[in-house]
Amino acid sequence: MFLTILHAKAESAGREVIAVDPRNTSRTCPECGHTAKENRPTQEKFHCVACGHTAHADTVGALNVLRAGLVRRDANPA
Repeated sequence: MFLTILHAKAESAGREVIAVDPRNTSRTCPECGHTAKENRPTQEKFHCVACGHTAHADTVGALNVLRAGLVRRDANPA
């Protein structure tokens, strides 16, 4: 139900919705691509054990979801 409403709202606003797999998006480093449980030392902190990149975990997750969506969009041009 939620996705149906989201798609309708996006369409009326001239936007698109691209579903992506959210697994490990806040555990994957946006700088080097390393994925590890240890990259999330706390609920809010992200610290890559491979390259040392630090950020807020929600920001890292959002960036990785955005990138995954853009890859899917570019792979399936309308």
